[in-house]
Amino acid sequence: MTEPPKTVRKVLVEVVDARDLLPKDGQGSSSAYVNVDFDGQRKRTTTKYRDLNPVWKETFEFTVSDPSNMEFEELEIEVFNDKRFCNGSGRKNHFLGRVKVYGSQFSKRGDEGIVYFPLEKKSVFSWIRGEIGLRICYYDELLEEDQQQPPPPPEKDAPPPQQQDPQKSPAVTMVEEVRVFQVAEHAEFNYHDYHHHQNDHHQHHQNGSHSPPVVIEESPPPVVHVHSEPPPQQSQGPLPEEPPPGLNAPPSTFYGNTHSLPSRGRFKSEPTERILPYDLVEPMQYLFIRIVKARGLSQNESPFIKLRTSTHFVRSKPGSYRPGDSPGSFEWHQVFALGHNNKTDVQSSDAGIIEISVWDSQSEQFLGGVCLDLSDVPVRDPPDSPLAPQWYRLESGAAADQSSCRVSGDIQLSVWIGTQADDAFPEAWSSDAPYVAHTRSKVYQSPKLWYLRVTVIEVQDLRIASNLPPLTAPEIRVKAQLGIPISENEARDRTNKEALLLGHIIIPVSSIEQRIDERHVASKWFTLEGGGDTGGGGGVVNGGSYRGRIHLRLCLEGGYHVLDEAAHVCSDFRPTAKQLWKPAIGVLELGILGARGLLPMKTKGGGKGSTDAYCVAKFGKKWVRTRTITDSFDPRWNEQYTWQVYDPCTVLTIGVFDNWHMFGDMSDDKPDCRIGKIRIRVSTLESNKVYTNSYPLLVLLRTGLKKMGEIELAVRFACPSLLPDTCAAYGQPLLPKMHYLRPLGVAQQEALRGAATRMVSLWLARSEPPLGPEVVRYMLDADSHTWSMRKSKANWFRIVAVLAWAVGLAKWLDDIRRWRNSVTTVLVHALYLVLVWYPDLVVPTGFLYVILIGVWYYRFRPKIPAGMDIRLSQAETVDPDELDEEFDTIPSMKPPEIIRARYDRLRVLAARVQTVLGDFATQGERVQALVSWRDPRATKLFIGVCLAITLILYVVPPKMVAVALGFYYLRHPMFRDPMPPASLNFFRRLPSLSDRLM
Repeated sequence: MTEPPKTVRKVLVEVVDARDLLPKDGQGSSSAYVNVDFDGQRKRTTTKYRDLNPVWKETFEFTVSDPSNMEFEELEIEVFNDKRFCNGSGRKNHFLGRVKVYGSQFSKRGDEGIVYFPLEKKSVFSWIRGEIGLRICYYDELLEEDQQQPPPPPEKDAPPPQQQDPQKSPAVTMVEEVRVFQVAEHAEFNYHDYHHHQNDHHQHHQNGSHSPPVVIEESPPPVVHVHSEPPPQQSQGPLPEEPPPGLNAPPSTFYGNTHSLPSRGRFKSEPTERILPYDLVEPMQYLFIRIVKARGLSQNESPFIKLRTSTHFVRSKPGSYRPGDSPGSFEWHQVFALGHNNKTDVQSSDAGIIEISVWDSQSEQFLGGVCLDLSDVPVRDPPDSPLAPQWYRLESGAAADQSSCRVSGDIQLSVWIGTQADDAFPEAWSSDAPYVAHTRSKVYQSPKLWYLRVTVIEVQDLRIASNLPPLTAPEIRVKAQLGIPISENEARDRTNKEALLLGHIIIPVSSIEQRIDERHVASKWFTLEGGGDTGGGGGVVNGGSYRGRIHLRLCLEGGYHVLDEAAHVCSDFRPTAKQLWKPAIGVLELGILGARGLLPMKTKGGGKGSTDAYCVAKFGKKWVRTRTITDSFDPRWNEQYTWQVYDPCTVLTIGVFDNWHMFGDMSDDKPDCRIGKIRIRVSTLESNKVYTNSYPLLVLLRTGLKKMGEIELAVRFACPSLLPDTCAAYGQPLLPKMHYLRPLGVAQQEALRGAATRMVSLWLARSEPPLGPEVVRYMLDADSHTWSMRKSKANWFRIVAVLAWAVGLAKWLDDIRRWRNSVTTVLVHALYLVLVWYPDLVVPTGFLYVILIGVWYYRFRPKIPAGMDIRLSQAETVDPDELDEEFDTIPSMKPPEIIRARYDRLRVLAARVQTVLGDFATQGERVQALVSWRDPRATKLFIGVCLAITLILYVVPPKMVAVALGFYYLRHPMFRDPMPPASLNFFRRLPSLSDRLM
């Protein structure tokens, strides 16, 4: 084998320009220069004399000492005013601001762009303003000795490189990009061929274009290749066989010798010896058997392997023969993970043996076997390296005596004891999840989504039919579609209602310019081609001729966060462009321990209930899926996962589902059934504290609320308690800057969110094992915007709960003024006198009261993260008809009489809302009527009272007035008239505009 070439990583930093710097030279300007410091290397730009918007365009190259830790390195940019150009002498350079960029924000060369960073202060008392534009990228360069060496010759057994036909493109490939269409209200979203765009982009650059590439090649890749041909059939893995009689007894040693393995230590079951990466879950012990290959077998047909212990009996897939190998050589490369509930099975001296036998797949003839002593199986604890496989001679035994086949050959395998933390476990055939294709634990990544902004400016030279009626102007509309290879411009004649395609233009997405800020993007003219009658099918009848031109402004927006979740349960707020990402503030760790008391979700043979449960967790772009525990109402997963946290005000979502796809393929119409969902907000977790708790799994069905079981989780948010970045995150905008500089409309965001959800569903459905659309939509709350009477009631009671403190305060004041408790009323009088006489104490006393309330409620703080609230969701008291309406589709599929009844009920509710809105409007109009002279007598009285109050306040000290008003309000009930006061009666008699409504 040839050693990989040695490379050195270089970082290129281009200081482009700065904007709106602070004048520091005493003459209203600054002479700025920039210091660039990275990995112990410092470089400086030239000085731009007296310019508050200097332009440098200077590039510096830095060498990365440790590329594996580049994401943790810090690039520091400092801007100074050169003292040599200031009035006076002996003065130091003035600080104009700085920027810190981490290595995780660097882009590969070719994907970089100009990013404007706001200049930051060095201390609290600094006065800084402005921003600096940087272009940062990195690349790997071969060392000189490696560049001079000729390329190594290809290996003998290496397959020839595949030649790609430049004329032939993949069948169907699609770019996962979300778009902003400012013109077409309903734009259908699809995808483009990534390789096709890369070729177009390469040709585009050769033709002199300066637009950067669209697709950023990073993990997760922003492009998915979806071939039109059917996917290859994946092996279903070993099929469990019915064990022969006497399986529960220790297997007989039918081979000549029992091989013993060199021991590498025993598995320690004490809690203090847990593996650190899996410290939130319980370690589960597995016996791992890796079958690599065999040689010198007496048969040339595809053999298979049988594994048998005292508790398990499984069978491998057929071995594969590689052309060029010697006869009788076969490969499997398959790992088995056999669970052991009783740890004495593999730790005690009488643990037994494991039999590994080779059989012919055609005649079921015995070809040889190996017997291993389980008491000598070594233990492997990560981060140990994988155990090297060894060759074992196949031996004969009792089974060989009954077979006419000659036993010969060797088998290469390795056996060890490990836990679910072993790196071989995710791809291993597990005894608790035998259906390998759709039961493995996997990690998924959401696609990288962009917004595509299309601005239509004007069109010229259109060929419009000349047979229009007199004084009739055609209605010209522009239709933009992404993915479908036409962008139609339709003219619809209002007279004959026939649609005519006046022209179309195809624009490769790779030729569209990217931007990550609000800089101006130049518009372009595009020539329209084709045209003619669409015939209702949308196709182009006439083509190839000039049909006019259209003026467009196109850009890919990387400064937005593409919302694919509901805003109130969003797990990530980072923009699309990686250059704008800020460093992570912590790590979120989730341990999925297990579930208990699950209800049967399906029936198997004989009518027996069964549940094949798995969990899905989503945070940010990362999705995780546990393995499926088959036929268990109390599954134990004990799997642990981690996520980088960039914002504490995000939500982790965990869902439990019943697996149906392991019995078929994705073409079946049986979706995975939802069992329940839990949400945990990261900001509710204390730093570095482990929360272990069981949460009920609740599902709202058409028949009502149903508890499906419980799930046990362990969560930890690992970060410094008072990290400045964590505290500063609470004062920063929730969304990226572009959402505030160029905001999107609410309706547009909802449409784009629906498109993003569909794209994520299509992306994850093409994984193996796939995540079905029903799983993705349930995890992303795709139906959270739909109408529901239950949700409306829940939101109403939420408002009532928010205003409950004001209602409570009003009741408390009413009790005070009614002297329900004389001691409390007297104390309030005294406190009121102090505050009136010393008004400077009012604000501090108010904040002190808030502090005391916070300290008091500390006793009642949540001990564990809260799950789903049944009472808050109004799920217990929901009416069956309202619940049926909530699950109804749009358009409704119910009979007309049911729809009429629901419409009438909605009208009654709307009438109540209408009355409340009218009351609010009435009160506001009465306030306006005080000085509008709609009621002359009332206005005269009001002005006269205001004049009297003005004179009194000019004469009487304000403190005396405040004391008099306060004591008058708190007077004893014996001095109070039970009728409404005159001021309230006066206000209620003021006119409103309600009498003018028709």
